[in-house]
Amino acid sequence: MSQSPVHSGQQHPIKLYLVVWGLLFVLSTFSYLVDYLGIQGYPRWFLILLFMILKAGLIVAIFMHMAWERLALVYAIVVPPVLVLVFVALMVSESDYTVLTRLAYFGAVP
Repeated sequence: MSQSPVHSGQQHPIKLYLVVWGLLFVLSTFSYLVDYLGIQGYPRWFLILLFMILKAGLIVAIFMHMAWERLALVYAIVVPPVLVLVFVALMVSESDYTVLTRLAYFGAVP
C-alpha cells in the first residue's frame, strides 16, 4: 500500500483562521450598521471605506498568506495600489482647480 505524500509546508493553527473569520464577521456587521443607523455624508463613506480596507487587509494578510511572505514581495503588491490612490487624489485636486479656473474666466454655464 502506498501512502500519500506529506506536505512539508508551513502550517497555521485553525484558531487563527477562526479568529480572522470572526473579525471579518464583526467588521461586516459594523458596515451594515452604518446603513441601518442612517449615517449620511462623509462619515458614512469614511466608515464604509475604513471597514472595507480593514476586511481586505485581513483577507490578504491571512487567507492569502501575505503576512508570512518576504517584505520585498509585500512591497511589490501593496505599494502600487497605494501609489495609484495617491495619483488619483492628485488628479481630483487638479480637476477642482481646473473647474474653478474655468468658472472664474468663462463664467457659470446657464
